[in-house]
This record gives sequence, structure tokens and C-alpha cells, in this order.
Amino acid sequence: MLNFENLGVFLPQGYLFKQVGLQINSGERVALVGKNGAGKSTLLRIISGTQQPSEGKVHIQRDTKVSFLTQDIVVESDSSLFDFLFFSNLTLNQLRDRLDEINNALTTRTDYESESYLSLLDELSELNHRYQLLDGYAWEEKIVQILLGLGFSREDFTIALNTFSGGWKMRAELARILVNQPDVLLLDEPTNHLDILSISWLESFLKTYPGIVILISHDRLFLDNVCNRTLDITQQRILDYPFSYSKYKEVRAEQLERIGQAKKQQDKDIKHTEELINKFRAKSSKAAFAQSLIRKLDKTERIEVDSDDVPRVSIRFPLSNQPGKWVLELEDVGKTYGEKLIFKEFNITVGRGEKIALLGPNGVGKSTLLKRIMNKIDGDGEVKNGHNVQVTYFAQDQAEQLDKNKTVFQTVDDLAVGDVRKNLRTMLAAFLFSGEDIDKKVGVLSGGERTRLALCQLLLSPSNVLILDEPTNHLDIQSKEVLKRALVQYEGTFIVVSHDREFLSGLTNRIWDLEEKRLKIHHFDVVEYLKYKEKSAVAKPEASIEVEVSNHANGKKSTPLVQADLKKLERELKACESSISEVEQRQREMEHQLSEGLLVTNDGKSLVEAYESLSNKLKEEMARWETLSMALEASNP
Repeated sequence: MLNFENLGVFLPQGYLFKQVGLQINSGERVALVGKNGAGKSTLLRIISGTQQPSEGKVHIQRDTKVSFLTQDIVVESDSSLFDFLFFSNLTLNQLRDRLDEINNALTTRTDYESESYLSLLDELSELNHRYQLLDGYAWEEKIVQILLGLGFSREDFTIALNTFSGGWKMRAELARILVNQPDVLLLDEPTNHLDILSISWLESFLKTYPGIVILISHDRLFLDNVCNRTLDITQQRILDYPFSYSKYKEVRAEQLERIGQAKKQQDKDIKHTEELINKFRAKSSKAAFAQSLIRKLDKTERIEVDSDDVPRVSIRFPLSNQPGKWVLELEDVGKTYGEKLIFKEFNITVGRGEKIALLGPNGVGKSTLLKRIMNKIDGDGEVKNGHNVQVTYFAQDQAEQLDKNKTVFQTVDDLAVGDVRKNLRTMLAAFLFSGEDIDKKVGVLSGGERTRLALCQLLLSPSNVLILDEPTNHLDIQSKEVLKRALVQYEGTFIVVSHDREFLSGLTNRIWDLEEKRLKIHHFDVVEYLKYKEKSAVAKPEASIEVEVSNHANGKKSTPLVQADLKKLERELKACESSISEVEQRQREMEHQLSEGLLVTNDGKSLVEAYESLSNKLKEEMARWETLSMALEASNP
């Protein structure tokens, strides 16, 4: 449970928020929303303990585990991906080491009746019980499940973590946090760097999370499906809504409408009061009355309306001219880097007016395919443009190609020609640049602001085919709505890569599914696509996947079991051996009691029956030991 007591953060430009009093209980999944710079990430840092508030306190119950996934986290480790997670829990590491010490000691000692030997058995039993309570025996299985869910392949498990890209390192850190199941889970844009299937898996994982989840995300659908409470940081306050994001937006819109009406009435009253003051101020007989009105006006708390509505400006991608019936043709298109095959033998014709979503796991070559279509890179086969085709390309790093020394307005003004120049300020306002914002240098803009500006530039480039590679990266929900509205109205053809399900929903009429170096075409939307992929995953269970990995405990190879399966077998075998040792020790004690003529146990039961029951248990444990030994031997030829 979290308690905020008069929490406040003060910056030189004023308060982010102040006098915040809230309680968040276990099982609540909270969406943290607000404009850029409102203080969302600051609040997460305060909860995590990495930043102190200016005022007030956050009360967290003792022994509460808090984990924080930040956007700028640095993950460096030369261990394998699997070991990065396997050894991430210090408590399990200590228990595992001590269990190994005791098991090794029990196999070498012969003083079975000594007090120290019996003490070891008692400690072993206690540690085994504790290890089981902490899901230690299911630890490897949990790791495998989470890594696969986040898009890693089994072949990745033994690869050194420091060889992965930044996005995959971020996934590994998210996996490490999830497998350790903290009491309070703080996630700042967790869907960044995740593909559409991994986002769907994470969503399902978090829906039933037993602890507290507080997350920041620009993915509306993700927020809706995960969160059951919304905190809105606005006007130095944190407003609390016991709803999902979309329901909060409805309620908030109604509130803002009522506040707007109240402000209109207040403005009217203030204007009337000011007129009375000006009328009576100069008259000595009315001066006291005028002064009372002035004091009343000074004490009036002005109503402020904070609206985050998307500007309802009609924004359109300009169509240069009408192309022929087909706009792109791919003939035996493929790409390899050295000996690594990315994809091959793509033969596709793209017709005029097709709206295509290019989907697939990260790393399969989606951006490479778009670059190949644009002839930005060489490769096999040929890409042909149709009659009158004019293509505009938005790359993932498009925002970084902007001139940092220009202002926002200069960036679009230098590119605009013709009548569109009259509407530049309107276009900038639609992408949330207004007032003094348009005079800012590009170099001081955030990643999201630069992306919005690059998309605004795109609107100034007439085309009939758009190739868009992750245009929604770094965009907030408002900006994505502006972009989606423009694409819905676009009369040309486009191919877009995005992992935002809400953005893609209702936008496209084709899906290109890039997987296993091949391209499958589906004539349905993203919702049906996800259902199709889920069914495909069920039809191909993980048990059927065979990989070869190194078992660095003994330097051998194993197939089909991966390292996690081997370690699980080894752990179960050790636990079985410990159980056998314990049963044999109890048998020896009973044999000693029977030899002295005792016939009943301390609790009044027959000693003979207890001995027979123990013998049966020993047979069962020995049979289990034999099965586990054979399985382990078969996996370590």
C-alpha cells in the first residue's frame, strides 16, 4: 500500500503538483496521465526513492519491494540473457547456494546419528520448504515464459546480454523486473521497443498482476485494457478517477464543459464588477463601495480551464496526382547481410488505394524491407514504381535529420510552397505547436516534439504513396489522433510500420505479416490479426521447439532441452536425493526404536505401520529419482 501525505514538487518555474493526498492499494493498476512536463516521471521517481519530494512524504509499508522501469535505464552485463534473470533474485541465490552446500555435505558424511548431521537435515527441510514457497522450483519455468512472451527466442537465452541492441536490453530489464514480481511495479512507457505481439502478451500479464502497477503510456488501448484507475496531473494537482483511461476521458470532458460554463459566468461577473468599480471610483459618495468591490475582486479565485482536446483542424496529406492501377511491384525482392538471410523472394504488386500495415516481431526486417522498397539499400530482385507514382518516405530517424539550428516555424516555412504557406500556423497548431512554441529551436525540442515536427513537414510534401516507418514513436495520444485522422482521409496508398494497436485499428485494409523470412498477406484488420496469431501460437506449443544450447555447468550440449529445463531437472533431482536421505535417516531412527521394543510413536500411532509407510515412501522417491536421472542422462549424452 502507498500513501501520499501532502506531497509536492517545486521547480524554479513553479509547482508541478502540491498538497497531494492519495492512497493506492495492492491490486490497483493505475494509469498516470498528464501533458508533457506535468511531472509524471517525477512522481514515479519519488515513489521509487530515486528522487525526494520538495514537500510531504510517500509512506510505503516495510519490506515492500519497489521496481522501476525508466525510459533511460542503462543495462550492462556480460552474463547470458538467461543468467541475467536466473541470478537476479538474491534471496533465491542464497537459498540455492546453501542447499547445494548441505546436499554436498550429506553425500560425504557418514555420521548419520550425530547431532550436527540431524541439524543439517532439519535445516535442509526448512530451506526446501522456504525455497518452494518462493517458487524456487518454478523459477526457470517463469523465466522462460516471460522471455518468450516478450519476444525473445530460445536461441537468445545463452547469448551475452551486452551484445543485444538497446531496445532488446530494455526488454531484458523488463523481464528481470517481472520475474521478480515486486509489490510495486512502476513502468515508464513499457511498450516502447516492444512489437505488437509482445505488447499484447504484456497486457495479459499485467491484467492479473497481484501487486500495485503504476504506468505511463501513450498507448490508449494498453491503458484501457490494463488499468482500473487513472491519476491526472494537471494545474498543480493530481486528480483521481476510479476508471480506465477512456472512461476517465469521458468524465473529464464533462467536467471541463461544466468548468468552462462556470468560467464564462465568472468572467461575465468580473467584467460587470470592473465596470461598477470604474463607474463609482471617482465619486466620493461611492468610493467606499468601489473599494469593497475591489477587495472582493482581489479575493476572487479565478477559474482556469485546462483542456487537452485534439485540435479539430482539417489536416490532409496532399495528393500530388492520381497514379495508375498499381503503384509498386516487387519481383524476387530479398536481402542478406553477409551470410545472414533477412528475407527472400518477395513477389507482390501493390494496388492504388491499398492501406497496408507491415507487422512482425522486432528484428525480422520490417525497416529493412521499407528501405529496400525505397532503394535506400541494395539487395536481390527489383522494385518498380507504377505510372505517375510519387513516394514520400518517413524513416525511424526522420526527426533526428531536422536542422537543430532552425526554429519550429522556419523548419516548415523553408519547405512550404504555394497556397499551403497561408496555413502554416494552423498546421503547426494541429501538431500542438502554438504561441511561443513555434519560435523554439529544434535543438531544444523533446523526442516527441521533433517527431511531431517531422510529421508536419511530411504534410508539406505532395505524394500519392507514403512509406511510414514507426511514425508513432515518441508521439503522445493527442498527436497520434491527429496523424491517424490525416491518414484516414489520405486518398493515396500507404505502407506503415507501427506497434500501436489503437492507431492501426480501422486504419488499414491489408496486413503484411513478416515472419520467418517470408511475407504473408492478410485481408483483415489488426484485431483479427492478433486473434489469428494467438491461435497460431496455441497450435504450435513451445514444447515442440528444439534448440541446442550450452549447459555451462558441465560444458556439454543438450537437445531438445534448453538450459532452463536442464537446471530444473538438476534441481528436482537434488531435492529428490535430499528427500531420500531424510527418509532413510527417519527409518534408521525407527529401526533403533523398534530394536528397543517400542511399538508406538510419540503421538500414539503404531510404530510398525509408520515404518511400513516410510518404506513405501522411500520406494516412491527411489522410483522418482531413477526417472529424473534417466531424463537428465538422456539430455546430457
